Amino acid sequence: MPLELYSKNIEVRWSDLDPNFHVRHSVYYDYGASVRIDFLQENGIHLKLMQEKAVGLVIFREECVFKKEIGMNDNISVDIKLLKATTDYSRWSIQHMIFKNVHTLSAILTLDGSWMDIIKRKLTMPPEEGINAFEYMPRAEQFEWLTKIII
Repeated sequence: MPLELYSKNIEVRWSDLDPNFHVRHSVYYDYGASVRIDFLQENGIHLKLMQEKAVGLVIFREECVFKKEIGMNDNISVDIKLLKATTDYSRWSIQHMIFKNVHTLSAILTLDGSWMDIIKRKLTMPPEEGINAFEYMPRAEQFEWLTKIII
């Protein structure tokens, strides 16, 4: 059963800022990756398992829509939601909503990805632990099962 919500608070660092004194564009992607990896690790997908199973996650597309700037003193939270997936979780889309000061939507980060056999360098099926983690991932309101491969 999927979680209702998974969200992490993130501290804005001085090094996250650009010359305009707001968070630079590439940091939003780092925020999403940090929350994504935390979720996966907390749900059984960690480096040792991926090495043992010879699998990794690969991203085909990642895009950020910027809504409101984030500054040094803003409180940031980033969530994770499964937006789309094949029924075997071999292909998926994940969405991160980045909020500042609790209620202000600052950015929407969306990515499409898959699992990869790191030895053969080919797309593959997820291990059982990957299926379990993705089944537990919160669902976006507009979540949909894919009948066609998105990638």
